[in-house]
Amino acid sequence: MLYSLHVKNLALIKEQEIEFSKGLNILTGETGAGKSVVLGSVNLALGAKADASLIRTGEEYALVELVFGIDSKAQREILQEMDIPVEDDTIVIQRKIMQGRSVSKVCGETVTARQLKEIAGAFINIHGQNDNQELLKKKKHLEILDDYCGDKTTALFAGLKEKYQEMKELREELDSTDIDEASRLREQELLEYEIKEISEAELVIGEDEELESSYRKMVNSQKISGAAYAAIAMTGSGESEDSAADLVSRAVRELSSVSTYDNELEDILSQATDVENLLTDFNRSLSAYISGLEFDDERFREVEDRLNTINHLKDKYGGTIDAVLEYLEEKSKRLEALSDLEAHRDELLKKYGECRAEVKKLCLEISRIRKAEAKELEKKLIEALIDLNFLDVRFEIQVDYNEDELSLNGSDDVRFMISTNPGESLRPLDDIASGGELSRIMLALKSVVADKDDISTLIFDEIDAGISGKTAWMVAGKLGELSRDHQIICITHLAQIAAMADSHYMIEKGLADGRTVTNIYALDKDSSEKELARLLGGDEITQASLSNARELIAKARESK
Repeated sequence: MLYSLHVKNLALIKEQEIEFSKGLNILTGETGAGKSVVLGSVNLALGAKADASLIRTGEEYALVELVFGIDSKAQREILQEMDIPVEDDTIVIQRKIMQGRSVSKVCGETVTARQLKEIAGAFINIHGQNDNQELLKKKKHLEILDDYCGDKTTALFAGLKEKYQEMKELREELDSTDIDEASRLREQELLEYEIKEISEAELVIGEDEELESSYRKMVNSQKISGAAYAAIAMTGSGESEDSAADLVSRAVRELSSVSTYDNELEDILSQATDVENLLTDFNRSLSAYISGLEFDDERFREVEDRLNTINHLKDKYGGTIDAVLEYLEEKSKRLEALSDLEAHRDELLKKYGECRAEVKKLCLEISRIRKAEAKELEKKLIEALIDLNFLDVRFEIQVDYNEDELSLNGSDDVRFMISTNPGESLRPLDDIASGGELSRIMLALKSVVADKDDISTLIFDEIDAGISGKTAWMVAGKLGELSRDHQIICITHLAQIAAMADSHYMIEKGLADGRTVTNIYALDKDSSEKELARLLGGDEITQASLSNARELIAKARESK
């Protein structure tokens, strides 16, 4: 669940923090008070497009921070896969917006937009006002049905993705065989030249690194030799009176002559003796290295020529020897195919046909599951819609399978059909649904699908658009029902819905230091009653409106 929202320097918000509770969290306020900023700040934290104009005037940055509790195994697995550290079963999602850029972090670790989207999808589901319009698109219908199918199609879609990609590659390879004889001969001639050029080089993986090491040593042989001779002159015994070996040897003799007078000197003498032995070993190794130093002109030319050959092939056919050899293998297969093009094309057609058959089989199985789940979803949706004051409603999910239409989403065309009045035939949702009806249909969908996922927090922005009276009360009841197993955060302007709140928050504009600010704060029992009275009767709160507000709250408690 979402524990808290912290916003700083965003639009009209200077700095605000809201601590949310379990159950139904309701946010109310006057039109224009900044309710949309609250939802917008959550979206920003979860990766929505950021604009520097959102930064509060005079400030260098805006900050949004969300603290979530981990409620499911799936949430924990996503974080583990991304190596994001978790403490106390909570995560902190932070977005800092600056001029020209923004930075997103989860538990202090910087994350990409893709990672943030994946994390957000496991923790929260946000329903904004624009989502109602998305419900009019058939693409959304397919998405909703697949969400409802859940794990039943996960493995099938994974297999479909793999086989569809294979089918696509085979189709492209087939298309590449559709060439005339002249083009075939030209391509074959070029391939033979390239294959011969690479093959004759007899490349060995790793040889370029060894050759480059040898080449560096030979090119810098004079520097190496000079440095080695200088080092042995400075350290070797007998090389000079002030060499390190002679000086250390003298130091050992001096200490040895007095070590019997003080036991503490024995340890120091031992250390000096170790240094003397190390210098002896060092000089022995360095002398052996110098004796092996020699410059072979013929070997140098061989190494240089070989490196030129390898680098030429790497520049031409790939950045590494591995890539060049892969290119050789690929082109050898292509040359073999061109040498007997008809046989190759027949083999490709056979493979393509087999692969396409497997894709169709997967699409058919996905369609079978979709149709079965669609029937179950229809029944649950009708029940939920009746609870939302659709008294005589018929709802049908059409799943039309087209075996000739193969895609990563399967072969189905999915459309929601509805009839909300007696005697009316089923028609596409986008043909008949009003704004208020769309809001209720979306709430019904959310309430049904929410039972099948692990997302514990749902946000609704004005789910009450276009409704009032009895319908508003039934929507409030559905939100209350949904909040038994989920944390619900809802922005509303209806008293019926606000009365159902487990926690009630007020959003209002005010003045601070001569500037407009948006403030957000939790309401106690008395303040909540007054806010409901305002929603019912306007700015002037009367005893009648207060009494009405209390009745609504009492009724809401009874329904819970």
